[in-house]
Amino acid sequence: MKKDPYNQISDLVSVFQGRYLPENDVRLAGYAALISAFNLSVPLPDQLAAISHRHTRYEKEGWLMFTPRHAPESTLFGHLKFALKYEGLNLSVLKALYEKVDTKEIVEIVRAQQTSSYARRIWFLYEWLLDKRLELPDAKSGNFVDVLDSELQYSGPSRVSNRHRVKNNLPGVRTFCPLIRRTQYLEKIISENLSVLAKKNIGKIHPDILRRAAAFLLLKDSKASFAIENETPSQSRSERWAQIIAQAGSVTLSHEELLRLQEALIVDFRFTHFGYRNMGGFVGEHDRVTGFPVPEHISARWQDIPELMNGIFATETLLMNSDYDPVMLATVIAFGFVFIHPFEDGNGRIHRYLIHHELLKKEFSPKGFVFPISAVLLDKIEQYRHVLKAFSKLRLPLISWRPTIKGNVEVTNETVDLYRYFDATVQAEFLYSCIKITIENSLPAEVNYLKKHDELKQFINNYLEMPDALIDLMIHFLNQNGGKFSKRALTKEFEALTKEEATTIEEQYSNIFDTSH
Repeated sequence: MKKDPYNQISDLVSVFQGRYLPENDVRLAGYAALISAFNLSVPLPDQLAAISHRHTRYEKEGWLMFTPRHAPESTLFGHLKFALKYEGLNLSVLKALYEKVDTKEIVEIVRAQQTSSYARRIWFLYEWLLDKRLELPDAKSGNFVDVLDSELQYSGPSRVSNRHRVKNNLPGVRTFCPLIRRTQYLEKIISENLSVLAKKNIGKIHPDILRRAAAFLLLKDSKASFAIENETPSQSRSERWAQIIAQAGSVTLSHEELLRLQEALIVDFRFTHFGYRNMGGFVGEHDRVTGFPVPEHISARWQDIPELMNGIFATETLLMNSDYDPVMLATVIAFGFVFIHPFEDGNGRIHRYLIHHELLKKEFSPKGFVFPISAVLLDKIEQYRHVLKAFSKLRLPLISWRPTIKGNVEVTNETVDLYRYFDATVQAEFLYSCIKITIENSLPAEVNYLKKHDELKQFINNYLEMPDALIDLMIHFLNQNGGKFSKRALTKEFEALTKEEATTIEEQYSNIFDTSH
């Protein structure tokens, strides 16, 4: 006899799937209760809900603790309503739930709660997620209500569904729809209007200084993107990729555009498959004894890549033509891409290119200027890896796979929903923090350096008769050696300098660059 899941909804628990609750013997609520009752194989939400013994709501260690008066009815509708009201949408949980519950239960909810906005949202989400029409007549009454609560999560443009009398404001399409929760950090950093600040500051910079700073930071970003992959490319390869980055935002994102980027990155395709993968993929190591894969991340099944990428393109088009936040758009597109990992090689660098692409196309970045985001990611590499692993660690236990004779992985279960419905809040907060650093630190630091460089160059030019190229080389050597001439420099490139001239230039360098501190 099949076990009744509703008997489990009222169970008292102190730990849930390895996550300890702040109090002992409490009842799960919302998504946690539904995951438990229906034994759903889904990534655990970052935040779960339970009913506290206390009479004050609080948050602690990933738990939203509600007072006894907030306790929902121990029914499917009771916990769905609670989840929509207090936790927002979790499309991954809802999809898995809808695939398990009897269709008749959803129909009964809608029929019994005809005036309820929650019932109509549950109904819409069922048909939207499963792409399946229920045997229900179109709604005839009830005010139109948003599917996604924009006070809990960031919404997309509104599209009316007359059948359900709801406004579909999901920030994506059925085949790809990551969500981002409203947090204090995101609300604060959005209010700082970083795009306006960047454009205002850039407007104050002399055009020649800005041009040189932009060129340097562009090349710096290119080199950093390779360095993140533990690669040290030639100067010409770095410059070539920098030229590609400079074109970001100028063309429409498509399959063909991604192939163009891959071709620009991977010059020699003798050992790398061109185009989307036609086999499994993972990020990690191989066991030194057996040669078996030891994955840290398993890529989307190669069979699912075309559908997922079409979903990314459709979502990008939807959000590009709306007032959806540019940094959040860059987050869901760029991180969605790298989690899918559609190519055999080059995914990481194209992922970082896509950040530039969305910021420029959405006109967040000043026209023609690329923020050196990869350089900041390199400086924060451990945090960057943590943000990537935050996605992967929740999904690895849900992916069944076996090793192939070539040391790859072959996924043996359905995993497509793991890559199309995910919470991108952690990634959005991280990306915003990196962009803030580029605007407030990286650009001003480079502009400041160039001004000091020019001041020292003018001094040397007035002090000695020397070609510009040699002056630039001199300043480069001084930068490399803390403002002092090395013995090598004084015996080779600048052997013609007298001791007094060398000392004078070193002193002037110290004064201008303030190396006394």
